[in-house]
Amino acid sequence: MQYFSYARRFIIALLVLGSSAGEGIRVAAADTAAKPDRSPKNIGTVLVFSGTGWYRHPEVPALSGWLARRSSDLQLQVDVTENSDDLVKIIDRYKVLVLNNCTEMTAILNESQRGKIEQWYEAGGGIVALHAALVRQTKWDWFNQLAGCDFDSDSEFLEAKVIVDPAAKDHPTVRGHGMEFLYSADWTNHDRSVSGLEGFQVLLRVDESSYEPVRALFQDRGGKAMGADHPISWLHTNGGGRFFYTELGHDIRSLSTQFARQHIVEAIRWAAGLKPILAR
Repeated sequence: MQYFSYARRFIIALLVLGSSAGEGIRVAAADTAAKPDRSPKNIGTVLVFSGTGWYRHPEVPALSGWLARRSSDLQLQVDVTENSDDLVKIIDRYKVLVLNNCTEMTAILNESQRGKIEQWYEAGGGIVALHAALVRQTKWDWFNQLAGCDFDSDSEFLEAKVIVDPAAKDHPTVRGHGMEFLYSADWTNHDRSVSGLEGFQVLLRVDESSYEPVRALFQDRGGKAMGADHPISWLHTNGGGRFFYTELGHDIRSLSTQFARQHIVEAIRWAAGLKPILAR
C-alpha cells in the first residue's frame, strides 16, 4: 500500500511539473512573439499639409479636398494632415510635401520639426508651395532662402495678363496654353523678385499694367507693387530637393480651370521626379 502511495505522489508531481513547463513554454513564446506593428500602412506619395500660424483663408479645407481629389490625375495617392506631429513622423514615407497656404510656419513647427523637414528635403524631397505659403516665413531662414522671397501685399481677385517666360515654354506646368493669356486670381506682391537668383527658374509673370496690383487694404499700409518683373510661379533646385511655387491656390476659383489642374498636377509630379502626364 505504501508503494502505491509513493507511486501516486510521483505521478502527480510529474503532471504538475509538466503543466508548469508547458505554461513556461507558452509564456516564453509570448515574450518572443513580434510586437504588434502600429505604423501606418496605407501611405501615399503626396502629403498635403495645411497648418497655419497666422492668417488662415476659410477655403483652406476645400483646397485640401481639391488636392486630395487630384489622386487620379496624378496617378499618385494624396494624403492630408494639419497636424505638425503627423508631418514629421511620416514625412520620410513621402516624395512630395504640398504646403497649402501654410502661413508663418515658425508658429506651428518647432525647431526640431523644421530641422526634420530640411533633412528630408536635402535628401531629395520635393516641396510644392501654394499662394500664402510664402507669407511671414522670414523667421525660418532656410525656408525663406528656399522660397526666395516673402509677402509684401496682394490684389483683389482680378483678371490679369499672365506671361510665360520664354525659357520655360516647354515646362509641363505651363506648356500648351500660349505665351500670354488672361487669368483670374488674387496676385501676391513679394518683397523681392526671384529672377536671376542662382538655382531659380521663373515660369510665369503677371503684367501689372493689366490689373490693380495693390488692394485698398494694403495701399493704406504701404504695400508695394513689384513693377515690370513680377514672377508668379517658379522652380528652385538648390539644396538637394525640388521646390515649386505658384501664386494660384488662394481659393478654389483660381484652381477651377484646365490650366490650373495641369499647373498643379505637373508641379507635384515634377517635385516627385516623375514624368509629366497631363501637359499638352
